[in-house]
Amino acid sequence: MSIQTTISPHNQKPYVSRIYPTKDELDVIVKNAATAQKLWSGVPVNERVLIGRKFMDEFRKMKDEIPLELSLQMGRPVSQGAGEVRGVLERAEYMLSVAESSLADVSLADTDKPGFKRYIKRTPLGVVLVIAPWNFPYLVSINSVLPAIIAGNAVLLKPSPQTPLTAERFALALTQAGVPKDVIQVVHLSPSLTTHVIQHPSIDFVSFTGSVSGGRSIAETAAKASGFTGVALELGGKDPAYVASDANLDYTAGELVDGAFFNSGQSCCSVEASSRVYVHESIYEEFVKRFVEITKTYKLGDPTLSETNLGPVVSLASAERIRKQIDDAVKAGAKALISEQLFPFAKSGTTYVAPQVLVDVNHSMDVMMEETFGPVVGIQSVASVDEAVRLMNDSPYGLTASVWTDVEANPQSEVFNKFVNELETGTVFLNSRCDYLDPALAWTGVKDSGRGVSLSKFGYDQVTRAKSVHMKIRTT
Repeated sequence: MSIQTTISPHNQKPYVSRIYPTKDELDVIVKNAATAQKLWSGVPVNERVLIGRKFMDEFRKMKDEIPLELSLQMGRPVSQGAGEVRGVLERAEYMLSVAESSLADVSLADTDKPGFKRYIKRTPLGVVLVIAPWNFPYLVSINSVLPAIIAGNAVLLKPSPQTPLTAERFALALTQAGVPKDVIQVVHLSPSLTTHVIQHPSIDFVSFTGSVSGGRSIAETAAKASGFTGVALELGGKDPAYVASDANLDYTAGELVDGAFFNSGQSCCSVEASSRVYVHESIYEEFVKRFVEITKTYKLGDPTLSETNLGPVVSLASAERIRKQIDDAVKAGAKALISEQLFPFAKSGTTYVAPQVLVDVNHSMDVMMEETFGPVVGIQSVASVDEAVRLMNDSPYGLTASVWTDVEANPQSEVFNKFVNELETGTVFLNSRCDYLDPALAWTGVKDSGRGVSLSKFGYDQVTRAKSVHMKIRTT
C-alpha cells in the first residue's frame, strides 16, 4: 500500500494522507469512466448546463470552508482565499453562458448546393485526464474540468499531492449538482500510476498544468501511448511588465506590488511569476521608490491569521531555491533593496521568504530569465519602447505581459498597439495585473508556456472534436 502525505507549509506538519490505488483498481476507474461517458454524452447540452448551474450553487455553499482548508494545504493566507472562490464562480458563469452556442452544430446551409445538406458537429473526446497544480487548484479545475464535463466528456481529476482536498471538494460539488459519480472521479496517483493512466487506451485527452519539465514529460509519455492521445499543456511563465513614462505611478506601483506578492509570488502568470519589471528611465527612480515603500508594508506570517497578506512558499526546497536565486543575483551585481530584518518570520531553514526588490539587474541573471515562483521582483531601466519590447521577448516563455501607460490621456497613441503586435505572448494586458483572467478571453501561451486553449468559447474546442456531416438529400 502506497500513501501520499500533504505537509502544511507554514508549520511543516502532516495535514492529510491519501492511499494510491493499485493498477487494477485504476483500470476499473478508467473503465467505469468510459462507460459513464457514453451515457453522459447522450444528455442534452441544455440539461448539462442546468446541472452546471447547480454546481455553482453547491460550490458557493463551500465558500466559508475553502480559505482555511486551502491555506493549510498550500500556505496561501486565508485573507486571499475568497478571491479564488469568486474567480471560480465568475468563470463558471461565463463558460456555462456560452456552452450551448459553442457546442451547437455549425450549419453550412448558406452555401449548400441544391439537394445537399452539410453541417459540423462538436463531439466529446471521451475520457479526459486533468492533472491540476497546487498553486491555484480550483481555478485550473474550472478552466479544464467544467468545460470538459459540459461538453459531454468524463473526467479523471488528479490533484497535486499538495492540495488533494481541493479536487475532492470540486468533485463533490459536481456530483451533488447531478453529475454522475463515474463522470467525475478524483484519482490520487504516484508517478508510475500517472504514466500508466496517461498511456491507458481509454484515455482520450490529457490536460496538464505545471512546470515546463513536467509538461515535457507528460507529452513524451502520451506520445508513447498506443493511440495518438491529445495533450494540452499550461506551463511556466516569465511574464514581464513595462511601465511607460506617462503611467500613473501611484496606481501602477500599487497594482504591480500586489501582483508580484499575491500568493507569495507562486503563479505561472502575472508579475509574480516573471519577477521582471521594465521601467522607462525618466521615471525609474521614482517608480522604484514607491514600489519599495509599498513592499515594506506587507505582513509576512502565519497564513491562517486574517492580518497576514504574505504567507510561506510551498516547501523548504522552494524557499532555498528562491534564496539562492536572490543570492546569485546579488553576487552578479544586483542590489537588494529590502532588509530581511523588516520581516522577522523570514528565517533560513523555514518556508518563510521575505519579499525582495532587486535593481541593477540584467538578463545574465536567472532572476530575470527563469521562473522564481516566489516573492521576488527585478526592476530594470529601459531607454525606449523598442528596448522594452526586445527585453520582454527575450525569454523562453510567452504566457502574458502587461503594459502600463496613460492611453486615456493619449487615445491616439500607437505605443500599446506596438506591444500588442510585437510581444510574443498569449495575452497582453493594459493597465491591469496579469493574474486576472477574463473568462471571455482565450487563455493560451506560446514558446515554453505550452500549447492549447482554455476559457472563452474556444475552450470548448479543446475538449471536443469536429465531426463533419455531408448529406445528399436528392438522389433522383
